[in-house]
Amino acid sequence: MKAAHYLVVLIAGALFGFGLSYSTMVRPEVVLGFLKFQDWGLMLVMGGAVAVTVLAYQFAPRLMRAPLLGGRFDTKTIPWNRDTAVGAALFGVGWGIAGVCPGPAIAGLGTGNWDLLWALGGMALGALVQGWRAKA
Repeated sequence: MKAAHYLVVLIAGALFGFGLSYSTMVRPEVVLGFLKFQDWGLMLVMGGAVAVTVLAYQFAPRLMRAPLLGGRFDTKTIPWNRDTAVGAALFGVGWGIAGVCPGPAIAGLGTGNWDLLWALGGMALGALVQGWRAKA
């Protein structure tokens, strides 16, 4: 990859992290408040993200010849299967117990919340175990 590509990805990541932190989604208690139907701020953040993504995926291929960083626009869809459903359920259980999602957990480290390292370590361990299981 070229340096310009890395710079664009870094800027996009910084924008993502700033948005998560600014909206307080890096705080597990905020996420747990949403999951307990006490705080709907997360729904606004997720809804805004979905709206921007839907618009970008619908209009970018019509307005541009190719993505900014090269390649091509891909419309391939991946069918749902049993693994998708089980993985989603397990993710939901972990999210509900910890109140931590991967993106906000990483961004939360930038706010000095080092306790999130435990959750990230658990996520990495779970992904490692799943990788071993998939190879078996």
